[in-house]
Amino acid sequence: MAEKSSKKIAGEKIEREYTIPLREKCRPVPRYKKTNKAVKTVKEFLVRHMKIRDRDLNKIKIDTYLNEYLWGRGIKNPPHKVKVKAVKEAGQEIVRVELAEEFPKKFKAKKSKLEKIEAKAQKITAKKPKPSEKVEEKSAKEAEKTEEKEEEEKKEMTIEEGQKMAKEKAKKAKHTTKVISPEQEHRGEKNLAY
Repeated sequence: MAEKSSKKIAGEKIEREYTIPLREKCRPVPRYKKTNKAVKTVKEFLVRHMKIRDRDLNKIKIDTYLNEYLWGRGIKNPPHKVKVKAVKEAGQEIVRVELAEEFPKKFKAKKSKLEKIEAKAQKITAKKPKPSEKVEEKSAKEAEKTEEKEEEEKKEMTIEEGQKMAKEKAKKAKHTTKVISPEQEHRGEKNLAY
Protein backbone atom coordinates (compact mmCIF):
# COMPACT_ATOMS: atom_id res chain seq x y z
CA MET A 1 0.00 0.00 0.00
CA ALA A 2 0.95 3.60 -0.36
CA GLU A 3 2.41 5.48 2.54
CA LYS A 4 0.78 8.75 3.47
CA SER A 5 1.79 11.69 5.59
CA SER A 6 -0.24 14.87 5.55
CA LYS A 7 -0.05 18.43 6.80
CA LYS A 8 -2.73 21.08 6.86
CA ILE A 9 -1.25 24.53 6.68
CA ALA A 10 -3.54 27.13 8.35
CA GLY A 11 -6.64 25.84 6.54
CA GLU A 12 -5.30 27.10 3.22
CA LYS A 13 -3.29 24.24 1.79
CA ILE A 14 -3.45 20.49 2.09
CA GLU A 15 0.04 19.08 1.67
CA ARG A 16 0.58 15.32 1.58
CA GLU A 17 3.37 12.92 0.75
CA TYR A 18 2.62 9.59 -0.91
CA THR A 19 4.64 6.63 -2.09
CA ILE A 20 2.76 5.55 -5.20
CA PRO A 21 3.15 1.94 -6.42
CA LEU A 22 3.41 1.77 -10.20
CA ARG A 23 4.47 -1.85 -10.80
CA GLU A 24 1.02 -3.49 -10.60
CA LYS A 25 -0.69 -1.01 -12.93
CA CYS A 26 2.13 -0.99 -15.50
CA ARG A 27 2.64 -4.77 -15.64
CA PRO A 28 -0.27 -5.72 -17.98
CA VAL A 29 0.37 -2.82 -20.38
CA PRO A 30 2.41 -3.35 -23.59
CA ARG A 31 6.10 -2.40 -23.23
CA TYR A 32 5.85 0.62 -25.52
CA LYS A 33 3.14 2.17 -23.30
CA LYS A 34 4.49 1.52 -19.80
CA THR A 35 5.68 5.01 -18.88
CA ASN A 36 2.53 6.59 -20.30
CA LYS A 37 0.55 4.30 -18.01
CA ALA A 38 2.83 5.20 -15.07
CA VAL A 39 2.05 8.91 -15.52
CA LYS A 40 -1.65 8.15 -15.79
CA THR A 41 -1.45 5.93 -12.68
CA VAL A 42 0.10 8.78 -10.67
CA LYS A 43 -2.75 11.08 -11.72
CA GLU A 44 -5.45 8.46 -10.99
CA PHE A 45 -3.95 7.76 -7.55
CA LEU A 46 -3.89 11.44 -6.63
CA VAL A 47 -7.41 12.08 -7.93
CA ARG A 48 -8.64 9.34 -5.63
CA HIS A 49 -6.60 10.30 -2.58
CA MET A 50 -6.76 14.09 -2.80
CA LYS A 51 -10.58 13.95 -3.08
CA ILE A 52 -11.23 15.60 -6.39
CA ARG A 53 -14.98 15.37 -6.86
CA ASP A 54 -15.43 14.86 -10.58
CA ARG A 55 -12.34 12.61 -10.96
CA ASP A 56 -10.89 14.84 -13.69
CA LEU A 57 -7.26 13.91 -14.42
CA ASN A 58 -6.61 17.34 -15.94
CA LYS A 59 -6.79 18.87 -12.46
CA ILE A 60 -3.56 17.10 -11.48
CA LYS A 61 -0.49 19.13 -12.51
CA ILE A 62 2.75 17.13 -12.55
CA ASP A 63 6.05 18.93 -11.94
CA THR A 64 8.66 18.75 -14.71
CA TYR A 65 11.15 16.98 -12.45
CA LEU A 66 8.64 14.29 -11.52
CA ASN A 67 7.81 13.85 -15.19
CA GLU A 68 11.50 13.53 -16.07
CA TYR A 69 12.00 11.08 -13.22
CA LEU A 70 9.22 8.88 -14.61
CA TRP A 71 10.51 9.15 -18.19
CA GLY A 72 14.21 9.02 -17.20
CA ARG A 73 14.66 5.33 -18.00
CA GLY A 74 12.68 5.43 -21.22
CA ILE A 75 9.21 4.43 -22.32
CA LYS A 76 9.66 0.71 -21.63
CA ASN A 77 11.08 0.80 -18.10
CA PRO A 78 9.42 3.23 -15.64
CA PRO A 79 10.28 3.13 -11.92
CA HIS A 80 8.32 0.63 -9.79
CA LYS A 81 7.31 3.22 -7.20
CA VAL A 82 7.67 6.93 -6.74
CA LYS A 83 7.53 9.20 -3.71
CA VAL A 84 5.64 12.43 -4.36
CA LYS A 85 4.50 15.53 -2.53
CA ALA A 86 0.99 16.78 -3.44
CA VAL A 87 -0.29 20.25 -2.57
CA LYS A 88 -3.94 21.27 -2.92
CA GLU A 89 -4.96 24.91 -2.45
CA ALA A 90 -8.09 25.51 -0.38
CA GLY A 91 -10.18 27.44 -2.92
CA GLN A 92 -9.05 25.41 -5.91
CA GLU A 93 -9.50 21.86 -7.07
CA ILE A 94 -6.09 21.82 -8.78
CA VAL A 95 -3.44 19.60 -7.20
CA ARG A 96 0.24 20.32 -7.85
CA VAL A 97 2.53 17.30 -7.58
CA GLU A 98 6.30 17.28 -7.26
CA LEU A 99 8.99 14.72 -6.61
CA ALA A 100 9.66 14.19 -2.89
CA GLU A 101 12.67 11.90 -3.27
CA GLU A 102 16.28 12.89 -3.69
CA PHE A 103 16.96 13.99 -7.24
CA PRO A 104 19.31 11.85 -9.29
CA LYS A 105 22.57 13.62 -10.19
CA LYS A 106 21.49 14.60 -13.70
CA PHE A 107 18.28 16.17 -12.36
CA LYS A 108 20.18 18.10 -9.69
CA ALA A 109 22.44 19.58 -12.33
CA LYS A 110 19.49 20.41 -14.56
CA LYS A 111 17.56 21.99 -11.70
CA SER A 112 20.51 24.15 -10.64
CA LYS A 113 21.05 25.23 -14.25
CA LEU A 114 17.39 26.23 -14.65
CA GLU A 115 17.47 28.12 -11.34
CA LYS A 116 20.51 30.10 -12.51
CA ILE A 117 18.78 30.95 -15.78
CA GLU A 118 15.64 32.09 -13.93
CA ALA A 119 17.72 34.23 -11.57
CA LYS A 120 19.46 35.93 -14.51
CA ALA A 121 16.12 36.50 -16.22
CA GLN A 122 14.71 38.14 -13.10
CA LYS A 123 17.74 40.42 -12.82
CA ILE A 124 17.40 41.45 -16.46
CA THR A 125 13.67 42.14 -16.17
CA ALA A 126 14.30 44.19 -13.04
CA LYS A 127 16.89 46.34 -14.85
CA LYS A 128 14.88 46.93 -18.04
CA PRO A 129 12.77 50.08 -18.11
CA LYS A 130 9.07 49.74 -18.88
CA PRO A 131 7.95 50.17 -22.52
CA SER A 132 6.30 53.52 -21.75
CA GLU A 133 9.61 54.85 -20.37
CA LYS A 134 11.48 53.72 -23.51
CA VAL A 135 9.20 55.74 -25.78
CA GLU A 136 9.76 58.89 -23.76
CA GLU A 137 13.55 58.46 -23.76
CA LYS A 138 13.82 58.03 -27.52
CA SER A 139 14.89 61.26 -29.16
CA ALA A 140 14.12 62.62 -32.60
CA LYS A 141 17.65 61.92 -33.84
CA GLU A 142 17.33 58.25 -33.03
CA ALA A 143 14.00 58.14 -34.86
CA GLU A 144 15.61 59.71 -37.93
CA LYS A 145 18.48 57.21 -37.83
CA THR A 146 16.08 54.29 -37.72
CA GLU A 147 14.13 55.72 -40.66
CA GLU A 148 17.36 56.08 -42.67
CA LYS A 149 18.33 52.50 -41.86
CA GLU A 150 14.91 51.28 -42.97
CA GLU A 151 15.24 53.18 -46.27
CA GLU A 152 18.71 51.68 -46.87
CA GLU A 153 17.39 48.20 -46.13
CA LYS A 154 14.53 48.73 -48.59
CA LYS A 155 17.01 49.82 -51.29
CA GLU A 156 19.18 46.76 -50.64
CA MET A 157 16.13 44.50 -50.79
CA THR A 158 15.04 45.93 -54.15
CA ILE A 159 18.54 45.44 -55.56
CA GLU A 160 18.61 41.84 -54.32
CA GLU A 161 15.16 41.16 -55.78
CA GLY A 162 16.28 42.58 -59.13
CA GLN A 163 19.34 40.31 -59.13
CA LYS A 164 17.19 37.28 -58.29
CA MET A 165 14.79 38.07 -61.11
CA ALA A 166 17.69 38.44 -63.55
CA LYS A 167 19.09 35.04 -62.51
CA GLU A 168 15.70 33.40 -62.95
CA LYS A 169 15.30 34.98 -66.38
CA ALA A 170 18.76 33.76 -67.39
CA LYS A 171 17.90 30.21 -66.27
CA LYS A 172 14.72 30.25 -68.34
CA ALA A 173 16.55 31.64 -71.36
CA LYS A 174 19.21 28.94 -71.04
CA HIS A 175 16.67 26.15 -71.42
CA THR A 176 14.84 27.51 -74.46
CA THR A 177 15.56 26.23 -77.95
CA LYS A 178 15.43 29.63 -79.59
CA VAL A 179 18.39 31.72 -78.55
CA ILE A 180 17.74 35.43 -78.40
CA SER A 181 20.43 37.79 -77.28
CA PRO A 182 19.54 40.44 -74.69
CA GLU A 183 20.07 43.15 -77.32
CA GLN A 184 17.61 41.52 -79.71
CA GLU A 185 15.12 41.08 -76.90
CA HIS A 186 15.44 44.73 -76.03
CA ARG A 187 14.80 45.75 -79.66
CA GLY A 188 11.89 43.35 -79.93
CA GLU A 189 13.47 41.22 -82.67
CA LYS A 190 12.80 37.53 -82.92
CA ASN A 191 15.42 35.06 -84.09
CA LEU A 192 13.88 32.72 -86.64
CA ALA A 193 16.92 30.46 -86.89
CA TYR A 194 16.87 27.36 -84.78
